Amino acid sequence: MNEFLPFLEKMTDPVQRARMEEILNWVHTTYPQLEMRLAWNQPMFTHHGAFILAFSVAKPHIAVSPEQYPILRFAQEIDAAGYSRTDMLFRIPWKSEINYGLLSQLIEFNLVDKAETTTFWRK
Repeated sequence: MNEFLPFLEKMTDPVQRARMEEILNWVHTTYPQLEMRLAWNQPMFTHHGAFILAFSVAKPHIAVSPEQYPILRFAQEIDAAGYSRTDMLFRIPWKSEINYGLLSQLIEFNLVDKAETTTFWRK
């Protein structure tokens, strides 16, 4: 998790930092095949050079970005989890439960859908 230390060290709220560490550790432990990298000041996970998932933080929430296609594909599941969304991300309020099942669905979808992808982003 050393890759994410510069990001985490900038978080001033210890409760939020612990929450973010929990999520990043969960992804890393559950999907050890994913590479960790810090890009555009965001912790992100890639696989064979293809983008899988990224996180960013704001005062009221954690933003999760799996790219537009998975957001649209899982819109009902995201809405059912109680998270607000845009075309590119969904927001998990700091005090909300983390729906790890939904995160798994998104990661697993991207792993399968991008298995043959040779670029960082979808085309």
